[in-house]
Amino acid sequence: MSTILVQVAVPVPLFELFDYALPADAQVPTAGCRVRVPFGSRELIGIVMQTKPLHSEKNETGESSITEHKIKSILEVIEFKPIIPATTLDLLIWAAGYYHYPLGEVLSAALPALLRQGRHLDLLTQYWRVAPDATSAELSRSPKQRRTFDILNLHDQRGAPESILILMGVERASLLLLEKRGLVESFMQPRELVKHPVNLAHMPLLANAEQQYAIDQIHAVLGRFQGVLLDGLTGSGKTEVYLQAMQPVLEAGQQVLVLVPEIGLTPQTINRFKARFHAEIVMLHSNMSDVARLQAWQAAYTGHANIVIGTRSAVFTPMPHLGLIVIDEEHDLSYKQQDTFRYHARDVALKRGFDQKCPVLLGSATSSLESLHLAAEKKLLHLHLNERAGNAEFARIHLIDLRNKKRENGLSQPLLDAIATRLKADEQVLVFLNRRGFAPVLLCDACGWQADCPRCDAHLTVHYTPRQHLHCHHCGYQSRLPTECPACKSVNLIPTGAGTARLEETLMGHFPDHPIIRVDRDTTSRVGSWDKIYQRANQAGAAILLGTQMLAKGHHFPNVTLVAIVDVDGGFLSVDFRAPERMAQLILQVAGRAGRGTKTGQVLIQTRYPENPLLLTLIRQGYGQFAQEMLQERRSARLPPYRHAALIRAESPNAEKTEVFLKAAIEAFKRGIEEYQQRSGQMISTPHDPNGLEIWGPIPAPMEKRAGVFRGHVLIQCAQRKLLHHLIEPWWPAMMHLPERRGVRASLDVDPMELS
Repeated sequence: MSTILVQVAVPVPLFELFDYALPADAQVPTAGCRVRVPFGSRELIGIVMQTKPLHSEKNETGESSITEHKIKSILEVIEFKPIIPATTLDLLIWAAGYYHYPLGEVLSAALPALLRQGRHLDLLTQYWRVAPDATSAELSRSPKQRRTFDILNLHDQRGAPESILILMGVERASLLLLEKRGLVESFMQPRELVKHPVNLAHMPLLANAEQQYAIDQIHAVLGRFQGVLLDGLTGSGKTEVYLQAMQPVLEAGQQVLVLVPEIGLTPQTINRFKARFHAEIVMLHSNMSDVARLQAWQAAYTGHANIVIGTRSAVFTPMPHLGLIVIDEEHDLSYKQQDTFRYHARDVALKRGFDQKCPVLLGSATSSLESLHLAAEKKLLHLHLNERAGNAEFARIHLIDLRNKKRENGLSQPLLDAIATRLKADEQVLVFLNRRGFAPVLLCDACGWQADCPRCDAHLTVHYTPRQHLHCHHCGYQSRLPTECPACKSVNLIPTGAGTARLEETLMGHFPDHPIIRVDRDTTSRVGSWDKIYQRANQAGAAILLGTQMLAKGHHFPNVTLVAIVDVDGGFLSVDFRAPERMAQLILQVAGRAGRGTKTGQVLIQTRYPENPLLLTLIRQGYGQFAQEMLQERRSARLPPYRHAALIRAESPNAEKTEVFLKAAIEAFKRGIEEYQQRSGQMISTPHDPNGLEIWGPIPAPMEKRAGVFRGHVLIQCAQRKLLHHLIEPWWPAMMHLPERRGVRASLDVDPMELS
């Protein structure tokens, strides 16, 4: 009796599939099922790719090319119904090929952690119930916990699903506190997933003419693939267009996938969608517990979830009835994975929409140059929203020339006066500085010594909370705040520059009677912190919101009438050719937080270069004209999106080893070009040809030393995407086995969004 040969994709950094044996009388798993297999001294969870009889492969003499006793056997078939459906499996195979990343690791990354660990997909749901003999007598001083206890008491000992309790207003934090006190208990049990028809919970808002045209155009392409770029000013009602566009999709029993760039946006988005639809809506993001993430994934996988809202990795979530994909803030860099499997969720979503024959709606007030280029080539349907919802006026933007002006920790007097005026009018102000911490540099006033990171080419940032220390924001290195200069022993150490914490202190000194709400990574790390921030910000009355780019991404603060941008100059002076585009997007995204209510907003931008032509174009002529000028510059310089790029990054503790590997990789790539020309008979044009192929490097990374290693880059650009991938496909896996790679960590980034 012959043995079945099973080809398995295993989560290891190797590009090949691995063969395992299965007895011929065993039930055979299909592609997309999980199996537990031996791999070296470990046991790993792999994905079945295909099966066939063991002796089907013959060598030139007609004998089997595989010796049966050399093949290891599968230890366990975890399921026989594919955990990765065929459509999703095809998408992941494409993504592994396009981004040239090992298939086993790509498939593993697309699954929730518990499924990667081999847990059976048993559709368990977390339930809560009151513990036996528990009473609420000791909760008199905890009204929130008392209310949670009373709601649970309405249910018998069968309990209630956590998702239902949350819909009733119960907070998970209260449940956990009650569980800790022994008053309630949680348990897992199967939940029958019954799909209910979607109904409106609230009537749609009255769309203006531009919104209605966009809605009609999207409805016209439902049921087939079409990329749609919804280019709308901040506050122009893009979310309302999303909601009305998805209504017929949901009513037809189909599912909608909504991607947002940041975890902080998911509560706001899910609340808006729940207010419109009686539907099963789930979230998928990295801050969820493993159990909650698996439950949400299961709801999408079974088709029970009508709407899935998630960050970039949610693009791979199986959804059997997918009818529409929405990507909010499509320009955002967060959609690009910056390590390991370096995919771009926007591009993967477009491929998924093509495969599953559904529209993909890209929304932004500051569309990426890549999307605008596709729209210009008629590959995306380009829709515009040029009016703010409710006829609200766009905020007026003014520059504050910092030259020859005194500043207090970065704040000029005209800016402080403008803040005072708004607060006196009982309005709110948003102060933006994209730099957290107290000060970016610690400087010795006697000898000029600066506190630098010993592991990076970067300064250490001064932090005073939760304790006084120096912190590298690049590698995480921390040290105590010194009491004297290590170079000259002077005690005159001066924190130089300002971060959000220092601005908070300065603003408190000027406006002690007004609340200051700081929003950065240091203040939003705790679960539920965003909800508290929203509650405080949405309360009427004068207040100051202070924060980093976390404040810029799609948040709705109706009481903010003044936005103050402390510093914009750095973004226009970066070595990265994408930096001006990013800075312009950030300026307009932050500016869009002003005047979203009934009052006209104002934006004040501090700069030392008020004659900057790009900045003036952005302010006077808008983002559209700015983008056209940037596209023209990119075309002249032969840069993306007019060329296709791949960036090779290499790093090692030795700078010379990094350079040696990159040089060896370039030589191997050039040999590959010669072999391709001989094989295909096609000559690849020179770099001077507009359609040619260019190799830049090796060069040190903009920050050469980071986290104790020396980093180098090689950038390959080509006008023909297909040719670039033809050359990379055989070359890159071979680079993993170069002798020069020993001790060097290397990665490939296709369509890189950052050159750092």
